[in-house]
Amino acid sequence: MSLTIATLIPGLLLLALGLPLVAGHSGCAAALKAFPRSSTAALFFFGGGAAWFLYGIWHLSAADFGDYRTLLFCAFAAIAVLSFKSVPDFLAVRGLCVLVLMGAMPLLDAAYMEYDRPQRLFMVTFVYLAISAAIWLGAQPWRLRDFFGWLFARPGRARLIGGACAGYGLLLTGVAFSY
Repeated sequence: MSLTIATLIPGLLLLALGLPLVAGHSGCAAALKAFPRSSTAALFFFGGGAAWFLYGIWHLSAADFGDYRTLLFCAFAAIAVLSFKSVPDFLAVRGLCVLVLMGAMPLLDAAYMEYDRPQRLFMVTFVYLAISAAIWLGAQPWRLRDFFGWLFARPGRARLIGGACAGYGLLLTGVAFSY
């Protein structure tokens, strides 16, 4: 993946998240409030995250326990399937966290050893903050529900956070075309 694409992806995602919050769409607020316990979102996000993780397991090299990949693949596939039955609460949040953690590696790999392009640090900083949030929310997924409750308690908060996300997304989008 090129550094331009790796910077453009988080920028566009932040714009897609921030602009509806700035606009104050009631549908956006309802969708975000329903997201943590949504079974459809759990199927999409956790299913997608599990598939991506299992793809990574299947393509392990011998140095990374690749000799045991069949066993690891079967064990993690069973855990993923049983998660839908055993721990369905907040599975969408955990799935989003898995996708963030899996998606961070290609983005950071694109910026690796690009010392002559210091503007890459705008993207790298955001990715590391997203990794930190994903680890925290993966361990305590109910915190996202609490955050959405706090965010929509006052209308100005959602617009402020949405404006910050959209602004940083616009910055990343601009940086992507400066390489």
